[in-house]
Amino acid sequence: MRKLSLDTYLRKKLENRQTQNRFRYRLSSSSACDAEMVVEGRNVVNFSSNDYLGLANHSEVVQALSEGGKKLGVGSGASHLISGHHEVHKALEQQIAILTGRPRALFFANGYMANMGTLGAMLSDEDLIFSDELNHASLIDGCRLSRAKCVRFEHANYLDLQEKLSSLKFRHSVVVTDGVFSMDGDTAPLKEISEICSKSGAWLMVDDAHGFGVLGRNGGGLVEMMGLDCEQVPILVGTFGKSVGTYGAFVAGSDALIESLIQFSRTYIYTTALPPALAHATSISLKIVEAEPWRRERLADNIKYFRSGALSEGLRLPQSDTPIQPILIGNDERVADLGSLLLDRGFLVGAIRPPTVPVGSGRLRVSISAKHSYEQLDALISVLCELTLND
Repeated sequence: MRKLSLDTYLRKKLENRQTQNRFRYRLSSSSACDAEMVVEGRNVVNFSSNDYLGLANHSEVVQALSEGGKKLGVGSGASHLISGHHEVHKALEQQIAILTGRPRALFFANGYMANMGTLGAMLSDEDLIFSDELNHASLIDGCRLSRAKCVRFEHANYLDLQEKLSSLKFRHSVVVTDGVFSMDGDTAPLKEISEICSKSGAWLMVDDAHGFGVLGRNGGGLVEMMGLDCEQVPILVGTFGKSVGTYGAFVAGSDALIESLIQFSRTYIYTTALPPALAHATSISLKIVEAEPWRRERLADNIKYFRSGALSEGLRLPQSDTPIQPILIGNDERVADLGSLLLDRGFLVGAIRPPTVPVGSGRLRVSISAKHSYEQLDALISVLCELTLND
């Protein structure tokens, strides 16, 4: 049998993706991330970013990055365990630990590496992972990397989790869940899940990437908002590329957890440390997150305003009190068309299709920011009604 060339094989895969209406295109922006941007040469209102608190282009954060670069250079030069670990990395980790109410924290390059590296460092093929069926891809891939057996439980269904935990035997087990689910905007029932984990002896790992900065009195996330301590949620993951407006991620927990990750997490050990200047800018941004609660208050008000207006006009919104407000369309091909039509009308909105979401559940993912005005929200609702309600 004649074997295909690499390009022929890849073209067939690409053609198949196009046939399934799953082909993705990159849009190029020529301005800073903000509530208003220039995308593909057009002035648009940005409803697609995760910059929920409007800090990605904050003058103090930009200045901190610039000053950090002048003082500390650009690259770190090596991994953390060689010579790349800087005092500003250490200070940032201490700052995160205090904010999250954990003994220690570890600074990772990004959330993907944090999730994969944590699960890969802790478990083996003798262990079990119980994973919410709608968890982020980084958690799914982390489960695969760990070599542990993975059991999925129904989305946010702690009773299903309880049944599966009680019916299976394991040496060690970890329950992993998003805090705020990135495509639906709903939250995990963490109190109930933590109680189940406590009774069964399972360890709970929460990826609070979309809750950190947004939720909680001090911006500590869903875990802070629910008052869950380090014993109840021993493994807490968060990212800086969303509400904090910079880049990178962290894992927070006990001294034993963090030291173990330093020793055994491959995605931490075998990669160059993030630039010290970036760590410095992140530290400044975190101080703003804590010092300016009005940003969370303004964001919560915008979310409430948008939901009220959208629902009153007949738009289909699932329950979500977070910045992620999906407009359910269902027709996966139509979703892509709607994304293009919205861009033509001056609105950048994520058009989400499989495999990011299950087949038949395509949606427009509206991301609300503290920097959006009522006028911008009203304008988006008007255009969404015009484009979707007659389908």
